[in-house]
Amino acid sequence: MFKILALISLVSLSLFAAGDATFEATKRELNIPAIIMFFIFIVGTLGITYWAAKRTKSASDFYTAGGGITGFQNGLAIAGDYMSAAAFLGVSGLIYLKGYDGVIYAVSFLVGWPIILFFMAEKLRNLGKFTFADIAAYRLGQKEIRTLAAFGSLSVVILYLIAQMVGAGKLIQVLFGMEYEFAVILVGVMMIIYVTFGGMLATTWVQIIKACLLLSGVSFMAIMVMYHFGFNFEALAVKATESHASGESILSPGGFISDPISAISLGMALMLGTAGLPHVLMRFFTVGNAKEARKSVVYATGFVGYFWVIITIVGFGAIAFLNSADGAQYFTDGKLFGGNNMASIHLSHMLGGNAFLGFISAVAFATILAVVSGLTLAGASAISHDIYANVINPSASDEQVVKISKITVIVVGIVGVILGIAFEQQNIAYMVGLAFGIAASANFPILFLSIYWRGLTTRGAFIGGFIGLITAVTLVIVGPIVWVQILGNAEALFPYKHPALFSVTVAFISIWFFSKTDSSERGKSEKELFRAQNVRANTGIGAAGAVDH
Repeated sequence: MFKILALISLVSLSLFAAGDATFEATKRELNIPAIIMFFIFIVGTLGITYWAAKRTKSASDFYTAGGGITGFQNGLAIAGDYMSAAAFLGVSGLIYLKGYDGVIYAVSFLVGWPIILFFMAEKLRNLGKFTFADIAAYRLGQKEIRTLAAFGSLSVVILYLIAQMVGAGKLIQVLFGMEYEFAVILVGVMMIIYVTFGGMLATTWVQIIKACLLLSGVSFMAIMVMYHFGFNFEALAVKATESHASGESILSPGGFISDPISAISLGMALMLGTAGLPHVLMRFFTVGNAKEARKSVVYATGFVGYFWVIITIVGFGAIAFLNSADGAQYFTDGKLFGGNNMASIHLSHMLGGNAFLGFISAVAFATILAVVSGLTLAGASAISHDIYANVINPSASDEQVVKISKITVIVVGIVGVILGIAFEQQNIAYMVGLAFGIAASANFPILFLSIYWRGLTTRGAFIGGFIGLITAVTLVIVGPIVWVQILGNAEALFPYKHPALFSVTVAFISIWFFSKTDSSERGKSEKELFRAQNVRANTGIGAAGAVDH
């Protein structure tokens, strides 16, 4: 296995950006420094996977690394999950294109963290075991709630996974001359190996390494940009306005989303969706106790907040540098080679030459590999733990559950590769936004109300949750992107690109209504169980402890 991967690593490199990948890719020669960096990363992460595989013996080890990750380590890993290459390349590209609006988009991602810190982290650790469905199913019907949670999780995971795969394949094709299909297959194979053999322990440490590399690389870029302007951001902003075609308007909002409903809807999706992403929520079960869970969010918020500040500098630096005389080499027919998402990559070449470009490229590969590994593990846990172990075969042993999970990892990996190839021409930025919207509409309402509302019943959660999920998906299909741009209809049935404002509202109202109207004996007993759940949620009495390896 090691020889095969070493051979693959010599001829391949992956990059990802969550932007419009519909441009026609043209090929370039292989970048030797990038290949060397990539090879170093592969060898290192394979060593981590081998080390983790020897320590992954039980279901707890596989899903949560035995709960033995510290708050600082988990904070870095959560930040790594969140600082995807979509953030690095996509948001910096958006700032390069739209200026201040790109900064607002970045802030929308950040504001979801206080919700997790103050309302979710401690409760998640005290009530859950492997997945967020454990919390919702604590006092509600196992079969209904876990089925709903699995549908919501898999919907988010698949959409996120497609976006990662499409972006990776497109940008390998653009930069390094590799065929799109082979690039997608490569990422799928690596992902399956890491998760199948190393589980959460390997995935966590890959995320930690990736987060450190990404923060280091982006920090260097920001320092180099500021150095050229005497560490004066005002001078950088003035140069950016002089270089950009839109002039001073890039310092004003309104160029990206102009109507208030779309702005609120997108902000709601990004803010509440953060607290409903299954691969992020899983990380709160990897720490030893609620205190470490809270520390995880504090550290993650700090790392992510710092990252967005740095990305702002990188985005404005790209405007100033790439639109200068020296930046002309990165344009083809008046357009940035590879699309606007490549702005930070071209900037890295201007600032540090081929060697730094190689480093940033290797970091981008680390980013996509770490994110898809976390996504795949979340999808596998939804099938093996929520559906198989709690619905189909409640008496299943740890060995059976882990076996099913590993099989699911392979299936999810294959599905991701197939869909990544099939959706080659789709707008992947929108798919990432859709994933957040579904998480906010289906996962977050159930999770939040199960923790804080005594009146929630299985009937209300199941019916209302599915209504929220179906509403989100339906409004996307009949909206401007799918109904007009993809299906070719003249006018959209739903006028807004982002449906979260409507679908989240529908979900909360539906859950409330069907719970309030539930007068069954089962519903009454579920309401009575809230007191015991609340005690455990706030004290941690009865919560699982960490495993000493």
